[in-house]
Amino acid sequence: MPHRGDAPALVRLVVSIAVGAAAAVGIAQEIPRGAPLAGWAIGAGLFVIWTWLALWPMDNTATETHASKEEPTRLGAFAIILVAAFMSLIGIVEVLSRKDPVLLLIALLSVVASWAAIHTMYAMHYARAYFGTDGPAGVDFHQDDPPRYSDFAYMAVTVGMSYAISDTDIGSSKLRRVIVFHALLSYFFGTVIVALLINLTANVGS
Repeated sequence: MPHRGDAPALVRLVVSIAVGAAAAVGIAQEIPRGAPLAGWAIGAGLFVIWTWLALWPMDNTATETHASKEEPTRLGAFAIILVAAFMSLIGIVEVLSRKDPVLLLIALLSVVASWAAIHTMYAMHYARAYFGTDGPAGVDFHQDDPPRYSDFAYMAVTVGMSYAISDTDIGSSKLRRVIVFHALLSYFFGTVIVALLINLTANVGS
């Protein structure tokens, strides 16, 4: 069933970034150095929540309809998220040198938000690849019913957490290339998250 909260990915992202920017302006009054990262964390977090409120309830038919329709803005949203996520890492490098627990916590939240946003876009990408112009193909979920967005979320999170595919079979070279890049990106952000957790723990304990 279509969900009334659905909107093009780029629209969701632009609105979320606008909310994050407004939040950053307010936070800057108290934590000027952490405001940009905090704003990004809020914006990316809103994007993830909004997206899954719209996509998660969709059944098999609604998922196929939504994923199959042409949406040029989706690629633009994906590119913006990747660029913004990597730009946030530049701010994190500056934050790490401050050794301030509050700033470290903000940095950690911003990376986690980036991580979640990236996997959200990959879940949408996998659904689009599966329900392509040539019909459903590329992934075998070993189930009788056609997959829905929750299945593609499972696939994206599996790659994001384990850097591998578990109980689904991939039958497309193009999709394998996408998964390789997704796994490498996940490993990179996972490493940054662990490093921030170590720094945060060390600073709180000192």
